[in-house]
Parts: sequence; C-alpha cells; structure tokens
Amino acid sequence: MQYIITAYDGTDEKALERRLGLREEHLKLIESRFEKGEHLYGGALLDEDGKMIGSIMVVDYPTREALDEWLKVEPYVVGNVWQRIDVQPFKVAPIFMKLYD
Repeated sequence: MQYIITAYDGTDEKALERRLGLREEHLKLIESRFEKGEHLYGGALLDEDGKMIGSIMVVDYPTREALDEWLKVEPYVVGNVWQRIDVQPFKVAPIFMKLYD
C-alpha cells in the first residue's frame, strides 16, 4: 500500500543542526529503501527563505505496520528531527508508476 508522509522538523534553534547532522545517515537509509522499492520519491519541505523545515515522501509498504517498523529506525525520528509526522494512504497514478517498471 502506498502512503504519503509529511514530516515536520522541530522549530527550536537546534532543529536545522539536528537535521544536517543526521542527513547523510537518513539519505543512506532512504537510498537502500528506494532500491527495494519501498520509497518511491520524496524531498525536503522548505520555508520562504529556502531553509529545510521538513520532508515529504511517497512510500510503498505492504502494511501500515511495516511502515511503522521503518519509522522506528529512521534517523530523523530517532534523532528527534521530525517532531510531527502525518501518514495518509495514497495512490500514485499509474502513469507515474511506469517509472518503476
């Protein structure tokens, strides 16, 4: 099942520092999950000044429980970067799924 994840960073003065400190670890995990077909695409949410303030991702996991298992080890969750996470069931339009065939 596909989901859209909207994750918001903290707003304290150390929020960006935490994000940048864990960014490489986060990207490495995302890359491995992308290769498995679990993560379809995503990117950083930006404020009006271009500063990263969160993330949006489209993922594909067999169940919500499997998605939650990823979140338990996601560096941005473990490292308290993402402080609010919204998860919604989502359906990628078939035309876009052709990219993964």
